[in-house]
Amino acid sequence: MEYMDIKSVTALHEFFHYEKPKHPLISVVDLAKVDRSQRTPGASYRLDLYSVSCKKIKGLFKYGRTTYDFSEGSLMFTAPNQVLSPDAVSQIIEGWGLYIHPDFLNASPKGRKLTEFSFFGYDTNEALHISEEEKNTLEDCLRNIQREIGNNLDTHSYNLILSNLELFFGYCERFYGRQFLTRVKTSNDTVQEFDKLLNDYFNQDTLIEARLPDVKYFASRLNLSGNYLSDLLNKYTGKTTQEHIHLKLVDKAKAMLWSTERSISEIAYDLGFEHPSHFTKLFRKRTGLSPKEYRNQH
Repeated sequence: MEYMDIKSVTALHEFFHYEKPKHPLISVVDLAKVDRSQRTPGASYRLDLYSVSCKKIKGLFKYGRTTYDFSEGSLMFTAPNQVLSPDAVSQIIEGWGLYIHPDFLNASPKGRKLTEFSFFGYDTNEALHISEEEKNTLEDCLRNIQREIGNNLDTHSYNLILSNLELFFGYCERFYGRQFLTRVKTSNDTVQEFDKLLNDYFNQDTLIEARLPDVKYFASRLNLSGNYLSDLLNKYTGKTTQEHIHLKLVDKAKAMLWSTERSISEIAYDLGFEHPSHFTKLFRKRTGLSPKEYRNQH
């Protein structure tokens, strides 16, 4: 598949057949005014930009391998180089897009911190669904950003834009937290299904062939992104996916140390470690003891 690579805010405006940007590194676009009449049907594109889109669409939007219906209006977050594929017949009813070049954020430690929000790694089926009141809150931040972009740039502009971006993304993080809690049944079902998958995986007699599972393994089995699964688990259990994996691993290791005479190296290999030293390091980190010390105590 061929992609159209869009590497700058200016190139994005040209692709949209939109007015010239007022700032070279950040822009807020009225998506209802974007001209899509000259696009190649079925074309996909990659943005070298961070983006947040809030829109209502007639039609479907493909994001990676997932097709998503945006008819209700939702927020979608993307990081640089993610593939976007709008349906040829989709039509924007209303909405806006916030586009930020990485150079803008990487210019300061405060800006770089904003790239660490985990929702930039969510899939489209994990979009943020906001109320009208929440939408108004976010759009207040956007208006402040647009006002600064439209003014003559001075020594204060960068920090003022950055402060409003920090506030904007902070609200997004809060609203995602609300979404985790309001969709209680769906979230609880996911937590329970993850727990079952985790138990089933570690109930194998040996992990020599299967190897240690990673976050991606469980996320794919649950049809979620790794970031979304970890954030959901952290919200409900206080632990990330990786922490759950490590704790289950240590529990299995403890049982083997208690109930068998196998050497530490043999146990490490049975648990899927290529190097026993890595097992010892993880075990000590989680228990405060080496496997040998733990066995001697019990």
